[in-house]
Amino acid sequence: MSNHFIREVIVTTESAHGQPHIAPMGVWEEGGLVTLAPFRPSRTLDNVLFKRLAVVNACDDVRVFAGCLTGRHEWPLIAGVTPGALRLADAVSHQELELVRIDDDPLRPRLRCRVTLEQSHRPFIGFNRARAAVLECAILVSRLDRLPADKIRNELSYLAIAIDKTAGPAEREAWEWLLQRIETHLSAAPSSPPEVSVQPVAAPVERRR
Repeated sequence: MSNHFIREVIVTTESAHGQPHIAPMGVWEEGGLVTLAPFRPSRTLDNVLFKRLAVVNACDDVRVFAGCLTGRHEWPLIAGVTPGALRLADAVSHQELELVRIDDDPLRPRLRCRVTLEQSHRPFIGFNRARAAVLECAILVSRLDRLPADKIRNELSYLAIAIDKTAGPAEREAWEWLLQRIETHLSAAPSSPPEVSVQPVAAPVERRR
């Protein structure tokens, strides 16, 4: 998997009962197919296996990534073109996928999908260090139980530099959500929580519609 260009995206799926599900995930292309590799067990895996479709959303609002890892899952969705497909309302672009092959694995099966539709919805304004830092922090949060406290603190201190220097209100809000999650996790550790210099968010930021 390390030999592939991996995109950090939001995957949206729907359950057998019509319940939408939103999940951050790294996906890549291989042999002309987009590959999803959710761990077992996962709702994304169950949904794709049942409906044989998924939507990959390119998203530049890092609050969606941070929110999904901190219990904030209510992000606006709209119907895609394929029946049963749901996409993020604020996606920069999206791909609708059809499952064509499963490379089974007891831990992390590979779901090979064909792109049936690809659409762009608005311009991508460019990269930002703070957004990249939030994404890295979100990945850190997804691995808290597998990392030692010192590594978590060191990573967090480094990422905070980009937040302090380049974050806007949305990035600071996402950072605060992740920081709270990490501090809760580290509160059980014998040493004190990390000291990170972060500008407070002046006021709540409404989600983009």
